[in-house]
Amino acid sequence: MNQPDQTTVDIKEAEKFNRHAEQWWDPEGPMWPLHQLNALRTPFVIKQVLAHTKQTTLDGLRILDIGCGAGLLSEQMAKCGACVTGVDIAEKNINIARQHALSEGLEIDYLHGSIEDLDTDQDFDVVLNMEVVEHVANLPLFMRQACALTRNGGLMFVATINRTWYSWLTTILGAEYLLRWLPRGTHIWRRYVTPEETAESLASGGLDVRLKTGVGMNPLRRYLYTTDNMRANYMMVAEKT
Repeated sequence: MNQPDQTTVDIKEAEKFNRHAEQWWDPEGPMWPLHQLNALRTPFVIKQVLAHTKQTTLDGLRILDIGCGAGLLSEQMAKCGACVTGVDIAEKNINIARQHALSEGLEIDYLHGSIEDLDTDQDFDVVLNMEVVEHVANLPLFMRQACALTRNGGLMFVATINRTWYSWLTTILGAEYLLRWLPRGTHIWRRYVTPEETAESLASGGLDVRLKTGVGMNPLRRYLYTTDNMRANYMMVAEKT
């Protein structure tokens, strides 16, 4: 059993996501922002991975999806031929992910647990660290483990939210309280991570940032797009050298 300072698990966060697990695959339900986000991040990830590996498909690539939820991104990677492992601390998420993958005829290795439960003797061609770091209890430990699980020459994708007043206004006051796009309490502003902090954590783990971009939303049409503005949501691609 991990000691409190040796775990990345926040029990309250796990309970929060367990409560919404059954609605994960409903594109009109409370998880609709993730469905919109998935429409943006899936082609973004695939494009960067193919350019890096110089392959035409994801066939044969080992991909780890940390905080996989009910499998939105994991399934897209598996459908493109990747060998996918998904891990999540919310048990209900994993159960639903397994059921949904089975219904889609997909073989995905879903694990209930935290990132520190994974053996770092195994490593992955691609590590997807998407919308997770703002929910963990011990960020330094989480990032060390994520970096260790990325093979030499492999890529890690990080997507999270910058810690600015702009992000508080848009992702918490706006999205959770005024527009009610997200359940209240989805995010904790003090846990947001700046791009500089993310890059520093990656560098400490032997990864160099190759690409970074902001993520914006059109509130009227409710779709997401990449932008130079990184004051709120952003994504990074880093290579382990």
